[in-house]
Amino acid sequence: MNFIYSFQSEWLKTKRSLASWLVIVGGFFIPLIMVAARMLYPDRAQKEGLSPRFWENLMTQHWQLMALFLLPMGVILATSLITQLEFKNNTWKQLHTTPQGLSTIFWSKLSVILLMMFQFFVLFNVGIFLSGITPALILGTVDYPKEVFPMLLYLKSSGYFFVDCLPIVALQYLVSLQFRNFLVSFGVGIGVLLAALFAVEWEYGYIIPYTYCPYNFFFLRGANMKATQHLNIHALALGYFTVFTLISYILYLTKKEKG
Repeated sequence: MNFIYSFQSEWLKTKRSLASWLVIVGGFFIPLIMVAARMLYPDRAQKEGLSPRFWENLMTQHWQLMALFLLPMGVILATSLITQLEFKNNTWKQLHTTPQGLSTIFWSKLSVILLMMFQFFVLFNVGIFLSGITPALILGTVDYPKEVFPMLLYLKSSGYFFVDCLPIVALQYLVSLQFRNFLVSFGVGIGVLLAALFAVEWEYGYIIPYTYCPYNFFFLRGANMKATQHLNIHALALGYFTVFTLISYILYLTKKEKG
């Protein structure tokens, strides 16, 4: 029960925060751009809607804009913001005087971050669906897509991207708990992300866990990357997430000054 109460408390802290707005705006940002583009070019939208792979192509278009940079960047920013709410409000000491263990605090904060990331994926997929049907609902010159919406394909693709984001969450969580300066955690995240983008075509690019979202997008496009031909990047992502989280947990428990 302590965990449930702690989780509810942490969740309430995120209400109306920059991180919560980042999830909502980030989830609908690319779909809104795609809706505007399809509304401006109804002839092209009509032609695309007749394709037997319309929903798959639409999903790929959205993930192309999201997976390579915006998704990792959003995860870095949101994780850092949520983790450092206590530093921002100078409330770590108050939190540690409450009747809840350090483990409860650690895991409830991490659970809130993961739930918000799940919320983002739900909103993003809803946005993709709406971008596919909005021109047909508003413009009389565009027909409703002929293909049935492939729910399982969207769930599977989003599930893989979710798993591939986990190492980013874990490392940002680790750094954000150790340093009270937001710029440190954000700078570390951006630095590793830029290194990952340069390393995508490197033979050993899989060593940097921030490359997994771009790699997954290339898989979605049917491209074969030399660095990951014989590797399961999703398993690697889970492995990195487990290692980073355990290190973060141990450092948090043993840290002398937690506020």
